[in-house]
Amino acid sequence: MIDSVKVRRQCMLDFYSHYEHLCAVQGSVPLKAVKANLNEGALDITVDRIKAADWAPLLSAIRHNKTLTSIAIRSFHQQGLGESGVEKYKTYFRRRIPAIRSKDLTGQLCKAVKGCLSISDVLKNLELQGLLLRERDLILLTKGLAKTSSLESVSLAHCPIGDGGLETICQSVKNSATIRYINFTGCSLTWRGAEHMANVLKHQAMKRHNEAWAESLRYRRPDLDCMTGLRRITFNCNMLVGDRGASAFAECLGEDLWLKALDLQQCGISNEGAKSLFDALQANRTLVVLDIRKNPLIDHVLMKSIIERVLMNGNSANSEYKWLTSPSSKDALKTRPKKRTIVLGSGRKGKATIRIGLMSKRSVSPGKKNPSVKDSYSPKPLPPGTKGFLPWRTAERAKRCRGTLVDSTQELPVKIQTGIPVKVTVESAATSETEETEESDDIIHHPDLTKSLDKINVTKYQQFQLELEECLLKLKEERRARVKAEERIMEVIILEIENARLRNLNISLSEVLHAQSVTNMILEDEGVLGSIENSFQKFHAFLDLLKDAGLGQLAALAGIDQSDFGLLGHPQMHSTLTKPAKMLKEKSFEEERQEHTQNSKHKEQDTCETNMPTVCH
Repeated sequence: MIDSVKVRRQCMLDFYSHYEHLCAVQGSVPLKAVKANLNEGALDITVDRIKAADWAPLLSAIRHNKTLTSIAIRSFHQQGLGESGVEKYKTYFRRRIPAIRSKDLTGQLCKAVKGCLSISDVLKNLELQGLLLRERDLILLTKGLAKTSSLESVSLAHCPIGDGGLETICQSVKNSATIRYINFTGCSLTWRGAEHMANVLKHQAMKRHNEAWAESLRYRRPDLDCMTGLRRITFNCNMLVGDRGASAFAECLGEDLWLKALDLQQCGISNEGAKSLFDALQANRTLVVLDIRKNPLIDHVLMKSIIERVLMNGNSANSEYKWLTSPSSKDALKTRPKKRTIVLGSGRKGKATIRIGLMSKRSVSPGKKNPSVKDSYSPKPLPPGTKGFLPWRTAERAKRCRGTLVDSTQELPVKIQTGIPVKVTVESAATSETEETEESDDIIHHPDLTKSLDKINVTKYQQFQLELEECLLKLKEERRARVKAEERIMEVIILEIENARLRNLNISLSEVLHAQSVTNMILEDEGVLGSIENSFQKFHAFLDLLKDAGLGQLAALAGIDQSDFGLLGHPQMHSTLTKPAKMLKEKSFEEERQEHTQNSKHKEQDTCETNMPTVCH
């Protein structure tokens, strides 16, 4: 077998030997940070100080790795954080942008991680923190997550992937049989990202319900803890999740039997979202961690009730799902740069200020060295008695105050005059960058030092008092604004109720008007009126038949007068409507009949009288 192939196969079984071999081939020096945690089978490195040339052997070793159980690649680079004004402008140009910030290198890193996920059977933890992952990088990661057979935890904390990137990752997470924990802390997510995650939970819940049903056959009891799927979701520090995102999670938590922990710290949740989560907990008995701390819009009583309800679900104190601890205020204060002001001497002239700062350790390019204080500033000693002479003890104390390293970009005075109060400000770098800051905390012994320190403490105390008063005023204003907002909310609720009542009234009135319009349309219809007229004509024809048959008495018994038996086509049944006019007509009719009978009698008598003489003759 070829020696190179044999070496390659042997190196694949040992990550660091493979990495050393690749560095030897390239002619570079292996990084000490790579070997730090390899005894535990973990690769945990901070990549802000790794040069572009040192990445090639590391990525190749990761791509062909089969032995690491954990890979953690972190970046803490933040441009101009914690500085302001001219200092921020200077540090922006003074700091070097890490090589990991380039899109080509992030693409190569994701490709290497994809290769490792595809071939490794022991990798359980993958953590990419603070990296700028583009869409193509996330697609590569998604393909690797789809092929992995052992990965249990995925963390993309502080990677600004957004909702679109989360949707891409969810395509592989929802069908994964091994991934149990995902962390999307500070990933610039909104309520849409929460809905994507809720859809993943619903999809997995449907599959696991089918598995539980299959295992419950033949009087068996399914083991829910042994089933695949997510057990913990961390969504901390995504302020745009809000109540809508909390409601999306609450909707799927009500019927979920497998999710154990949900972290929603600093997600902009208010009482509305907290109430929806509390309602979901009434039906959920498996969730043991629901962390909604650091959401100031939630009432303390409601938050306490939610936490108590969750703690009731977690009966066993030895559960593997613990509450995440956030960094305390003391730890945050430790990382702040220390500033110390020391006044030396006293005089009537103006104050001369020396600004001395400790620069952080940087990666020094070959051929260049960090200039020290002696190299950057070494004034010639003056003979005693001359103007500006400084005793050697005072000079040694000043050197001790300056420290060992000074930033070369800062300006130092050319000379120090006696009799002038000197203000020295010592700035120490963060503890994560350098370990030499403790040496700069030495106090310069001077006669006026204690007085100056007391004055500084008094001024700081006064500043703190002013800041406290301002904070109290702001708190009062916030409380007033909150009370006003609650009053407006109550007004809006009342208006909504009144609006609903008026809407119902309007609907009922519209229904009544619609019914009336239907009846009017029916009455105005010519076909209906024609049918009514035909029915009346038929009825009058029937009455005429009764009259012709000599059954008019039946009509009289029914309350129909003789005048109602008129001709067809004329108004009928008017006797019941206009009785006075009918009585007049009846009287006139009787009078005419009597006159007619009288006239007929007179005519008969006349005829008899005229006929009598003829008979006699």
